Amino acid sequence: MKKIITIGEIVVEIMAVETGNGFRSAIPLIGPFASGAPAIFIDQAAKLGQPCGIVSTVGNDDFGALNVERLRNDGADVSAIAVHPTAATGSAFVRYRQDGNRDFIFNIKHSACSAIGLTPAAEALVETADHLHIMGSALFSDGIVAAIHEATRRIKAKGGTVSFDPNIRKEMLELPGMREALGHALENTDLFMPSGAEIFLFTKATDEKVAVAELLARGIKAVVIKRGAEGASYFDASGATLAPAFKVEEVDPTGAGDSFGAAFVTCWLRGMAADKALVIANATGARAVGVKGPMEGTSSMAEIEAFLAARNLSGVSS
Repeated sequence: MKKIITIGEIVVEIMAVETGNGFRSAIPLIGPFASGAPAIFIDQAAKLGQPCGIVSTVGNDDFGALNVERLRNDGADVSAIAVHPTAATGSAFVRYRQDGNRDFIFNIKHSACSAIGLTPAAEALVETADHLHIMGSALFSDGIVAAIHEATRRIKAKGGTVSFDPNIRKEMLELPGMREALGHALENTDLFMPSGAEIFLFTKATDEKVAVAELLARGIKAVVIKRGAEGASYFDASGATLAPAFKVEEVDPTGAGDSFGAAFVTCWLRGMAADKALVIANATGARAVGVKGPMEGTSSMAEIEAFLAARNLSGVSS
């Protein structure tokens, strides 16, 4: 099977137990949970039995050890996760509001994550890779951007492929170098995976059908639009496929999109038909939102099959 790698942040997430507005008073918290969008993605790919690994940096602390142990135990290649001798592992404190929005306090840019780069161990991992998954959330430092550019060049040069999940807030577009980094990722993308209206950040078109056509005309092989509770759509030169979402009780949406992405990329690399891949990816995302903690809801294929069987959809992954 093809090996997937990603480059980006590994953090711990500490969550408020109750809803509210921010962190201006003492409140009960739960955590730490293993987290970071690239880490969630690669953990989910590993749980599906896909060869995969991540280039990152954690601190020489319990938070770093928690993440590395989790990824290793779930089957990911952790050989390119460096341990910084003095900087702390990145963190995110999260509180949910009554309307479902979230308040975050991040320590990522000035954490051990700031040292992510192409170390000898990272270069060795890139040499084993057939596919690179790029996440917009990781493009916060020059070192990571340079590492992603070089990994893209090497993987594409040997016939490998690239997927790109922008995973970015509109406000981040004005960070120095961000637009250029996003543009470079899009130029080299085979599979583009925006969420909803995020697609229009990358096109002149403001109509979805026209925007998809514009992206495919640039040489992108396929576009998957994640629509949350409305499911997901797949587009390529042969047409379009839509798969509705599964109705489940939402406990924690953090990481569901990353889990969806990992499941779809894994199925796509295995040559699975788009309609089946969308169903598996939607099921993976649905299972993820039912568990508190961003990485706690990642699923094995057996767990996804059981979820589908309970809804009379068994055999989709075959």
